[in-house]
Amino acid sequence: MATKEKTTNLSYVPTKKKGFYKFSDSGIASYVMLAPFVLLFIFWSVYPVLSSLRLSFMRYNAICDDNLSPCGSVGFGNYTYLILHDSRFHKAILNTSIYVIGAVTLGLIASLSLSLALQADTRANRVLRVIFFLPSVTSGIAVVLVWGWVFRGDDIGLLNSLLHSFGIAPVEWLATPSMAIPILIFMSIWGGAGFGMVLFLAGLNAIPAMYYEAAVIDGANRRDRFRYITLPLLKPVMVYVVITGTIGAFQIFEGVYLLFPTSVGSIGGLQDMALMIVPYLYDMGFNHFRLGYASAVAWILFAIIFAISLINIRVTKSLEDLR
Repeated sequence: MATKEKTTNLSYVPTKKKGFYKFSDSGIASYVMLAPFVLLFIFWSVYPVLSSLRLSFMRYNAICDDNLSPCGSVGFGNYTYLILHDSRFHKAILNTSIYVIGAVTLGLIASLSLSLALQADTRANRVLRVIFFLPSVTSGIAVVLVWGWVFRGDDIGLLNSLLHSFGIAPVEWLATPSMAIPILIFMSIWGGAGFGMVLFLAGLNAIPAMYYEAAVIDGANRRDRFRYITLPLLKPVMVYVVITGTIGAFQIFEGVYLLFPTSVGSIGGLQDMALMIVPYLYDMGFNHFRLGYASAVAWILFAIIFAISLINIRVTKSLEDLR
């Protein structure tokens, strides 16, 4: 009996782990299983990113002929010329900013409106949800080619065929500077509103029904319930939709590349009316083989997206703290 009490009173002293066991109970086995992924990640992700950062400070064109096209370090020369002197880059920044504001704002409104309209769990709404979500999982190239046919400037284009049936002259949709960015915004909303709708539906279904019941008892109408219950509780979803939508909008490429080529081999359409940052990066890197310059464009794009995402998160957090 005394021996049993003595054994029971012994305090547990954890053993000190050594070597690979400090971070995993499996020891070296877990590191061996992780090694293939880590090596591939370093080779295919980390190394290219660091190499592009190094190239952004260089004049590099993959040929590096000392007489015709020498390569070498230029310091911050690429960044300085981009920010201060490159008019095409300034045009790309302006076009991209207009596109991002329009696509993200209108896309957010469209996604939220669809989720509110299709919130009821009926058979018709389930079918409509699938229909609106289908463009989000359709091949981007195929979608752009279809819209290219819709907006063709001759009588073969769908819109011009409809106009012709009403006796209206055809319109050069893709050759009119004032129509380029609105067309891209419309395509973005059509293709992305369904994905945002699914996210908002998940957020709406997560709101407890008792909040709405209590609000009805207190005399709140539908508008007040939406303003004081639905919108505040959907803020996390809204932040996610805005950030992911902003990142995606800044990276627009297929629509500009396929719908707005130029006769001189560059990208962006007539007078660079649809030139965006990523197509300009591609143009510099793969049409003009200025790979160092294109790398600088990529890192400026990364800085812009990172700064906007950080500001969005901070502002949202500050508004929540004020409440």
